[in-house]
Amino acid sequence: MTNNEILRRIQHSLNLKNTQIMKAFEQVDTKVAPNQVNDWLKADSDKSMTKMKDKELALFLNGFINLKRGKKEGEQPKPEQTLTNNMIFMKLRIALNMKAEDVLDVLEVVGISLSKYEIGAYFRKPNNKNYKACEDQLLCDFLSGVQFTHRPDSEEFVA
Repeated sequence: MTNNEILRRIQHSLNLKNTQIMKAFEQVDTKVAPNQVNDWLKADSDKSMTKMKDKELALFLNGFINLKRGKKEGEQPKPEQTLTNNMIFMKLRIALNMKAEDVLDVLEVVGISLSKYEIGAYFRKPNNKNYKACEDQLLCDFLSGVQFTHRPDSEEFVA
């Protein structure tokens, strides 16, 4: 999945307005113009779509954590230059204040059944022997589950 697709799915799953996306960036002292957000959210087939860089998505996710959980005192985390699906999954879990059981419940909504041990493997450090790389499909399923959990009246997501 591209960063743009991930941002679109987050926006749709949580029913975020473009202004809320901009506020997330403001939480990490980054200004983005409304047209920049619009360009990121355009379909991949649209020639005027701007590709979102890993650092930009990391800034959004860090700001989204601050927006949802409150900004911590002191120095803010530096945005990652390169993101993995595991990092994105972890940042979303933190922003949505979910424990492992909550993640399992969200995945269960979309027909994914994992154990607490299996889900924990996605949140480990890459050098841990029990680390497991998060595939695009699991991240996509998680965001679909979040949508059905947060917006039960919404229709099935169409990218």
